[in-house]
Amino acid sequence: MKNYFFAFLIFIFFALFALFIYTQRQANIVLNLITPSVIQIDMNNNGIADINETVCIENIEIFSSELGSKVPDFANGLNISDTDGIALGYLTKEFASNLLLDKKVKVNFTGKSSHDCRFAEITVDNENYADKLFESGLAAKNGKFRKYNLLKKLEEAKKLNPVILNRKSYKYHKLDCKYGVLSSDYVIIPAKQLPKEAKACKFCHAKKPSKKAAPAKQHDKSPDIFGKTFSQGDLKLILTDFTTTLTPNKNCNAKVCTEIVNEINSANSSIDIAAYGLDKIPAFYNALSNACKRNVKIRLVYDKSSNPDRDYYKETIETAKISDKSTTDYLPDNAAYSNQLMHNKFIIIDRKTVITGSMNFTATGFSGFNANSVLIINSADAADLYTAEFEQMLSGKFHNLKQKCRGNNRFILNNSKIKILFSPYDKAMQYVIPLINDAEKYVYVPAFLITHSDFADALIKAHKRGADVKIIIDANSTSTRNTKHQVLRQNGILLKTENYAGKMHMKSIIIDDKYFIAGSMNFSNSGENKNDENMVIVENPALAKKFKEYFLYIWQKIPDIYLKQNARAESPESIGSCNDGVDNDFDGLIDSADPACKYY
Repeated sequence: MKNYFFAFLIFIFFALFALFIYTQRQANIVLNLITPSVIQIDMNNNGIADINETVCIENIEIFSSELGSKVPDFANGLNISDTDGIALGYLTKEFASNLLLDKKVKVNFTGKSSHDCRFAEITVDNENYADKLFESGLAAKNGKFRKYNLLKKLEEAKKLNPVILNRKSYKYHKLDCKYGVLSSDYVIIPAKQLPKEAKACKFCHAKKPSKKAAPAKQHDKSPDIFGKTFSQGDLKLILTDFTTTLTPNKNCNAKVCTEIVNEINSANSSIDIAAYGLDKIPAFYNALSNACKRNVKIRLVYDKSSNPDRDYYKETIETAKISDKSTTDYLPDNAAYSNQLMHNKFIIIDRKTVITGSMNFTATGFSGFNANSVLIINSADAADLYTAEFEQMLSGKFHNLKQKCRGNNRFILNNSKIKILFSPYDKAMQYVIPLINDAEKYVYVPAFLITHSDFADALIKAHKRGADVKIIIDANSTSTRNTKHQVLRQNGILLKTENYAGKMHMKSIIIDDKYFIAGSMNFSNSGENKNDENMVIVENPALAKKFKEYFLYIWQKIPDIYLKQNARAESPESIGSCNDGVDNDFDGLIDSADPACKYY
């Protein structure tokens, strides 16, 4: 009898477990809100908003935050002005974002569709989303609305005092200002969230002049580190300001490009390049071509996937023809191996100078379109270590086939101490996390993504013991599998998604005016344990302070709304992203063809 009883319990347990798994699989993550009633949901769980994953909510009317929009019909007769309606639109989007973004929802399609979306009912936290909007007073359902709740929300919207911030001129306007309405690139934010450097429009704010501005702090203006190389003995640091370059180009006008081209022009014997990808940038390509004419030996390793469609930089193979010898990590009969990344971005000049960092040698990198950190290390010893790593890959040993390079990986360069680490064998996080654990003042992280669990835990612990922890990640990364941005925010850490056309492409950390980290390794399990990567840990107070200055400058240029909401990578929220000719969110649609741009 007991055996039957236990068998029955086991059956019930597995049935409930199977039901739980089934229920979880029926739920899908909300990736983006184009508007509160037009939503992108990850129906195939690939982390990307595909063209057929736009869902519309039927039979609801909402307020719009788009400039020039009118109060919806259901609110007529309540003495709500059009500008109040826009303020309510801002509040509606904020309400919807907090309710849906990054949440698992259940989708019940109605069978109706339009050219741009499929109609459906959405359930979040076991409640109907449209009903939640209706009860808030911010939407009408089938022509009916909650008048009392709406008027309460109107009071709340007025207290926010939202304004138009022109993100090119950095002037702010009242919602009905004719100059603000003409802005081609704007965001609507509460006045209290205006960046310190924003200036009032002299026309719409003439009657109420703003208070005399307090003297700007050092990070309120563009730091002097932009546009030049900052040197400390044999170590140079270059940081790119992606808030001022909104379209990639191949002109090589940015300092980071001219510095690298100058280094190549100085080569006498050898140039070794490890590149995730290459573009045929004329100045860069010509410098390599001229080096060939000087009998400089050029060798190259680069990434190649088993699927050509996954090779993101299409000009790599053509550019690689200039090298004397090249190889890739592609193995015809091993897709798993080939699909791990040769993700390095370093150049070794004459076995005495190393150029490394987060920047790909492409248009988005060389132009400053992406935010990157680049180091130039003048050290024959460091160059020897990088060369040993390079030659393993050139011989066909990538990823877990490599062996740990023998010899010293710690070097003193004048007043800098550096430690060089390679993935996958060095397990870089065992050196990074102790630095975070010892942080007393601050830990600032400008990074493409954060998915590494132990790294996220260390940041949370640093915050809880009183260190100032601030993080900026790329807009795309909030939909990355295993992203930690939610748990970091839930634990009180200030985390912003960037809102510019280019990527926050750094993989960096700045700690206590003492240390900073640069390199190619994303803070992920793959970055540490699978891909070919390099990381440099630098102990140099002067450079760390400059890097901190850079971080705080970028931080204050990103509106505080992106502490809670996630900017969409290709939408009016991300400055310039709808006019840059780049598929910023990797959905195959560019600029006005992307629904997030098309709806505005």
